[in-house]
Amino acid sequence: MYDVEQVRADFPILARTIYNKYPLVYLDNGATTQKPRQVVEAMTEEYYNVNANVHRGVHFLSQQATELHEASRETVRKFVGAASTREIIFTRGTTESINLVAACFPFRKGDEVIVSEMEHHSNIVSWQLQERRGVKLRVIPITDEGELCLDAYASLFNEHTRLVSVAHVSNVLGTVNPVKTLVDMAHDHGVPILIDGAQSAPHMAVDVQALGCDFFAFSGHKVYGPTGVGVLYGREEWLDRLSPYMGGGEMIKNVSFERTTFNELPFKFEAGTPDYVATTGLARAIDYVQALGMDQIEAHERDLTQYAMEQMMLVPEMHIYGPKQHHDAVVSFRVGNIHPLDMGTLLDRLGIAIRTGHHCAEPLMHRLGTEGTCRASFGLYNTRAEVDALVKAIDRVRGMF
Repeated sequence: MYDVEQVRADFPILARTIYNKYPLVYLDNGATTQKPRQVVEAMTEEYYNVNANVHRGVHFLSQQATELHEASRETVRKFVGAASTREIIFTRGTTESINLVAACFPFRKGDEVIVSEMEHHSNIVSWQLQERRGVKLRVIPITDEGELCLDAYASLFNEHTRLVSVAHVSNVLGTVNPVKTLVDMAHDHGVPILIDGAQSAPHMAVDVQALGCDFFAFSGHKVYGPTGVGVLYGREEWLDRLSPYMGGGEMIKNVSFERTTFNELPFKFEAGTPDYVATTGLARAIDYVQALGMDQIEAHERDLTQYAMEQMMLVPEMHIYGPKQHHDAVVSFRVGNIHPLDMGTLLDRLGIAIRTGHHCAEPLMHRLGTEGTCRASFGLYNTRAEVDALVKAIDRVRGMF
């Protein structure tokens, strides 16, 4: 049985009192998750006892730190189901992972990239930056219910299509996209596809080989790990075809003023000193969620999400964005004419942390016809009692207006 109270005991911050009055109800997990003791203690242990730069040192500490760092890569490989650690690139997060592919992909003038109307800015602007190379964006529209229009997606492919890049789960709508179908349709046209897994990796089991995607990106801090570390999975055949976009130590074999030879995968894309302590923290976070069971976590959070939507709809003038089905761990809402900033600020005064604004998805806000929403996002430690506290607080705020 999933024991949420036992899980909560691993997260000291959840015992905090806000404004010396209210217990913390943390519902901003879509932005970042809290960290269990096991992650913080593992990083502290490494800083105190194993701290040394990795790969290039011959001394004992460097060798030990390198072993930890590369063991973390293997942990990530298993987590996403990659075929080899050569396919696991450490980055600073999902944003850098997407930018890496965008900057390194062998585009030609006139090439097109397909994205969707529900993308995070990092999966829009990264490709717009390639307009200087003549790359154009094509956009998959969404339905009024917040799901992708698959017929429209199929119609976007042509002889200029070079890449597809879509979110696994919308960070605003909570929509779980049919990525296997999207992958198969892209491959039918001979087009590679990148999946933004920032909002899926913390909530469900991911197997990149089963999905068949060519690239997959996620962030450590959303999977109960540290900030400043993330992952790009890339199919080896594609990573071999990409040239690095950053130069420096570790990504080279030989350097002369006449010519530089690049290192093998995955180091070709990891210039400079990596955050090797953060990779240890990420590995411990992955160990933590896998010990709980990704299926158990998904079931717990789906139950919370469904319960939250049912209870929130009892509040007068409540509007929830996104589909009723295929909805995961995120509830975006507005109540009447109350501005999201006002709602979020007043909920904060009651100890409840949510996110407000456009959620780095302005094109989606335009499609929804709103300047912003309130967003409650759930994690493995949230409870039905916290949902009840949220709903009660929302209704209290509504009464103020």
